[in-house]
Amino acid sequence: MKKPIDKDTLVVTAGRHPRENFGVVNPPVYHASTITFATMEEFETRDSMPYGGPQYGRTGTPTTFAFEEAMTALHGGHKSIAYPSGLAAISGTLMGLLQSGEHLLMVDNVYGPTRNRVCDWLLKRAGVEVTYYDPTLGAGIVDLLRPETRAIYLESPGSQTFEMQDVPAITQAAREADVVSVMDNTWSSGYLCQPLLLGVDIVVEAATKYVVGHADAMLGFVTVANEDLFQSLKHAANSIGFHAAPDDCYLAMRGLRTLSVRLERHQINALKVAEWLRSRDEVVRVMYPALADDPGHALWQRDHSGASGLFGVVLADASKASIAAMLDGLEFFSMGASWGGFESLVIPTYPAKGRTATEWREKGPSLRFHIGLEEPDDLIGDLEAGLQRFNAAR
Repeated sequence: MKKPIDKDTLVVTAGRHPRENFGVVNPPVYHASTITFATMEEFETRDSMPYGGPQYGRTGTPTTFAFEEAMTALHGGHKSIAYPSGLAAISGTLMGLLQSGEHLLMVDNVYGPTRNRVCDWLLKRAGVEVTYYDPTLGAGIVDLLRPETRAIYLESPGSQTFEMQDVPAITQAAREADVVSVMDNTWSSGYLCQPLLLGVDIVVEAATKYVVGHADAMLGFVTVANEDLFQSLKHAANSIGFHAAPDDCYLAMRGLRTLSVRLERHQINALKVAEWLRSRDEVVRVMYPALADDPGHALWQRDHSGASGLFGVVLADASKASIAAMLDGLEFFSMGASWGGFESLVIPTYPAKGRTATEWREKGPSLRFHIGLEEPDDLIGDLEAGLQRFNAAR
């Protein structure tokens, strides 16, 4: 039996075909709308293999296919589909799976736009009922299943508050009920966690974040477990008109080659900063499953091979002005809604606003940090000065 290829090798080699591209190491950018065919027979039989190669620019180019091939290899899946953003991958997946009269179970701490824009607007307009559930529910999810339940959506760790889910317990309940499981895996990327190995049917990621890794491209993808799911989601994506730009797929492929070394540095830096923050009197709690005392640490250890640089903190109760005093004067942390790039970021978060199935009980304000590739001692010095301003303004 051939030895499985290690992830470190996969991120460097997957999707590369130099001999098909004049020896070019990384797949080049193919810009295309019209695809021509040599004969009428070729043209008229192209539909016999839906999405089986270049047929029209919207269905993909060799650059798109190279990126999709690489993501499939990294996740150990059947096939992948590229989308123009992470949110496009989320909405395209759920619209491809669900129809009027069906039911979706959605984790309560999900990424905000998944809740606000996809579930509470797009799916509601389409006649799909959504029930939000406690992220710590585990096997108890079975009590929420209905005859009309079509899918369960997971995100582990969750957005803003970073609870870990018992993914195998939930996917087992889903399989036994013939329900499709979908997981947003952006925090981990396919390098730190392979949800398909945990029983998930569809993995959704914003490649905008760690795969691209340089804060300069919008891109999403899904990796599916079987051909039926691929055909359903690809047909939906094509019908909606979702098309990942070849330039962005190229940037993702370039970023992928350094994914392993970047994530290693993100984790080293994040752990050092998180441990320092945990030692501060101004910090009530650090929400980071890589920390040994985090409530989700055991699940994280079981399902992940490492941690990314994204985590949250709860501060001691303070005014909004004191938070602004802290954040506005930071030198190495910028305020921006994205993450996953080389740069460090911080934003205020408001978890209580995005909960309906569970109650957020922390009284103090919260922040979300993305720890980049800078020297962590410089980041700590910046935060120390920020907390001095925080204290002075309280």
